[in-house]
Amino acid sequence: MTEIRPLALEETGRVLAAGLGLARLPLQGDDLYLVAWEGDEPVGHAHLKVADPPELGDVEVLPRHRRRGIGTALTRAAESAAEERGYERLQLTVSADKEGPQALYCGLGYVDAGIPPRRVQGTIHIRSGPLEVDDTLLTWEKRLGAVDSAPPFSS
Repeated sequence: MTEIRPLALEETGRVLAAGLGLARLPLQGDDLYLVAWEGDEPVGHAHLKVADPPELGDVEVLPRHRRRGIGTALTRAAESAAEERGYERLQLTVSADKEGPQALYCGLGYVDAGIPPRRVQGTIHIRSGPLEVDDTLLTWEKRLGAVDSAPPFSS
């Protein structure tokens, strides 16, 4: 069974050692990382940026654990965390070329937010080092509270 819970600082090393990058550390304000665990093994994570509107990002599941509902569980946990903080919607960006993530978010009720696609090119610097990017990002959103009533941090 997969358990989703907020990242505890003392678990950071284990999450990084498993091959999951935590590009948005250190956290700002009320932001949080949610980590999917199978027993003692971290298998995925998602970042919730607390803003207006809040943003879901950095969703990652280790390749050998994909297509088992972990991305869905992480997304639902982020939705619950945003809703618990009083927000009515959640936004995310998804690559225009990534059909798998698009299908996941579409299946969970995310729709186009009406923001034009954004082209991202060049080198960005994240916690793990420089990353070359050439992508077009779509902004999607979901109204919270209308669909899905999964428990906040479990799957």
